[in-house]
Amino acid sequence: MKLKLGLMAAALTLGASAFAQTKWDLPAAYPATNFHSENLAQFASDVDKATGGKLKITVHPGASLFKAPEIKRAVQGGQAQAGEILLANFANEWPIYAADGMPFLADSYDAAMKLYKAQRPMLEKKLAADGMALLYAVPWPPQGIYVKKPINSAADLKGVKWRAYSPATARIAELVGAQPVTVQAAELSQAMATGVVESYMSSGSTGYDTKTYEHLKYWYDTQAWLPKNAVIVNKKAFDALDKPTQDALLKAAAEAETRGWASSKKVNGEVLDKLKANGMQILPPSAQLKADMKKVGDVMLKEWLDKAGPEGQALVDAYRK
Repeated sequence: MKLKLGLMAAALTLGASAFAQTKWDLPAAYPATNFHSENLAQFASDVDKATGGKLKITVHPGASLFKAPEIKRAVQGGQAQAGEILLANFANEWPIYAADGMPFLADSYDAAMKLYKAQRPMLEKKLAADGMALLYAVPWPPQGIYVKKPINSAADLKGVKWRAYSPATARIAELVGAQPVTVQAAELSQAMATGVVESYMSSGSTGYDTKTYEHLKYWYDTQAWLPKNAVIVNKKAFDALDKPTQDALLKAAAEAETRGWASSKKVNGEVLDKLKANGMQILPPSAQLKADMKKVGDVMLKEWLDKAGPEGQALVDAYRK
């Protein structure tokens, strides 16, 4: 009888541990309808399926759990087990984070992938030193200039109220003589409606999400850079998972990365069509504007290399190889 009870108890314990559920929170800064957020939701669903419900990830889009600048620290400190961040936002902590925010360094999807391959080992090393790990990264579509009035050169941006959301976008404003205003994605629509912002650089995707076409009527397709969102995880939270769960998580992350890059390309074409349909003019930059912005890019790359030192140079060399 004792043996029987012992076996039953063991079976119950095994049953309980087989269904022991780990719950993770994953804060993100962008609306639930944005392709990054949709990809995150698919990723969480894939993890749920692959682990038979053992690991449940709740995605919190739209800065509903933490604001964009707070997400990295929340993951590092364990307030959230994982999170999605815009890498370029953390340039002040470590210049390499902003490599993909350098204007005109990598100005196409192929170039962006090449840069990512050179940057990824460095990102992994830095995040590991800070108690985190990289799950995957996906680029935003190429960045262009939204503006209230037609522009032909950088001089036309002088004095314009320009949305700065990262150190790089603030520096571009300074170099073209615009007036930088710090506004996060979640507050952008209101800032345009009240005239706080008259111009900014971003993807077609952000322009559509924030209904920029209701306030600004021109978008110049400068393909300036393709900044990446990275999904990071707290190392302790990851290490606490059993090996099959870790493997399932990493596999789902690799699939999310592949899907995300394809989705970014697809979305880019679709949103530009939608912006046009809503009355926005999608224009190629004039030769003068292109040349002016290229100069801005050269200045910023030099400044970035001064800050990033040998590490930055090694990255650029690996990318240009």
